[in-house]
Amino acid sequence: MKSIVNLLFEMGMLKKTPRTGFQFLGSGCESVAEHIFSTLFIAYTLCKLEGDVDELKVLRMCLVHDLPEARTGDMNYVNKKYVTVDEEKAIREVTAPLFFGNEIKEAIAEFNDMKTKESMISHDADQLSLILQLKERGDLGNKYSAEWIEFARMRLFTTSAQEIAETIVDTDSTEWWFADKSDWWINGNRK
Repeated sequence: MKSIVNLLFEMGMLKKTPRTGFQFLGSGCESVAEHIFSTLFIAYTLCKLEGDVDELKVLRMCLVHDLPEARTGDMNYVNKKYVTVDEEKAIREVTAPLFFGNEIKEAIAEFNDMKTKESMISHDADQLSLILQLKERGDLGNKYSAEWIEFARMRLFTTSAQEIAETIVDTDSTEWWFADKSDWWINGNRK
């Protein structure tokens, strides 16, 4: 049980690990754990849209794809120009003591290889999570987010993800809760 508990503590580190790209964007913040949650939910939705995929495999890849970042930190595109991270060593060391370690290792390898439909959907979910964050930043006035969104859109594989990205761009991020501009916003529950 000790190795499992250590994994759970390590996974908890992702709540404290910031996604570092936002420092270059100039606004926004998100932990790696928050990003993983968003990616999982998006992946679940993409699986429903795509239909003919191994949903469990997709969700497993999304769950563990950034697990090594508990040890390596999050490397954004600028960092990756100058810093080489030994992700394989991090993966090897986190998975070695676990009886299900090979399952985690295989999921990360498949995610990184981007050869299966499941890995492409997982990557699309990862990028759509970023696009959602960027759209929110843009709606709040960040002038750089639209350009970043276009680069992220170019990394999408599936038609479903491309359609979702297009809809994200065309939708105000507050619409889901602020579309009804009725007198409720003045009177609330008072009648």
